[in-house]
Amino acid sequence: MISRTANMYQKLTIVALASALAFPSLAQESEVEQASEEAEQVGPEAVEAEPVADPNIDVVEEKPAKKEKITDRSHPDYVRCKSESVIGSRARRKRTCMTNREWALVSRRGNEATRDFVQDNQPGFLPGSN
Repeated sequence: MISRTANMYQKLTIVALASALAFPSLAQESEVEQASEEAEQVGPEAVEAEPVADPNIDVVEEKPAKKEKITDRSHPDYVRCKSESVIGSRARRKRTCMTNREWALVSRRGNEATRDFVQDNQPGFLPGSN
């Protein structure tokens, strides 16, 4: 004959398994919570331990190639900075740094926008109207 507490534990186990199958996201969250509780019990030193390197493996660290500084001012990747005064302030200035290629793109877009604005606002024949 099964005791009352054993019967209760069996029912509790069945309910836990059924809920884990029905709601897998809850089961994953509880695993994360359980792992964090175990980490707190063990202590932060054990969790943040660095992996031990294998002495039989030779590790060669390659440093990334250092980019050469561009000194030619006409080069498309040369970084050029311009200062603009901030409206509403006498002394404050805003510094903007971009490559020559980006400055050319900004200039081209500004010229296109200005040209479109002027063409749209010129008097004369409007297409589609009689």
